[in-house]
Amino acid sequence: MAKKEHVSETPATAVLKKRGIAYTEHVYAYEEHGGTAVSARELGVPEHAVVKTLVMEDEAKRALIVLMHGDRKVSTKNLARQIGVKKVEPCTPEAAYRHSGYQVGGTSPFGTRKPLPVYVEKSVLALDRIYINGGRRGYLVGIAPEVLLRLLDARGVEVALED
Repeated sequence: MAKKEHVSETPATAVLKKRGIAYTEHVYAYEEHGGTAVSARELGVPEHAVVKTLVMEDEAKRALIVLMHGDRKVSTKNLARQIGVKKVEPCTPEAAYRHSGYQVGGTSPFGTRKPLPVYVEKSVLALDRIYINGGRRGYLVGIAPEVLLRLLDARGVEVALED
């Protein structure tokens, strides 16, 4: 595990604290384009338990968040079908920032600039603990996966592809 370091509050951790959610802080040396493989390695946890927060848009440019295992990709075709839209695609980094208020690499589903619909790969919910971005590059929080349902009203989907 990474050594315990205190990180200043982010919009994400402010939401977790306000709602009384227990979480652990995990700080690591962020690497540009390193993704979840780097954070999993640095924290000594399985990449499958590191959950990436992906900001996407439908054909009408309506933003949404998809939460996916670090070692899986999202089938945008299956996602569109399951949520009842024609097309879903990843946002540009600029659009993702505009929608979420977070920099790419530091995007958390908690404390977004505006409320966004959240979809979570169902198998994420079966894990004992997940590690998800805490609102800053190089900073994950460890939480129970049911927090995603309680706080974000996340909807389960089955859209994982092998990475």
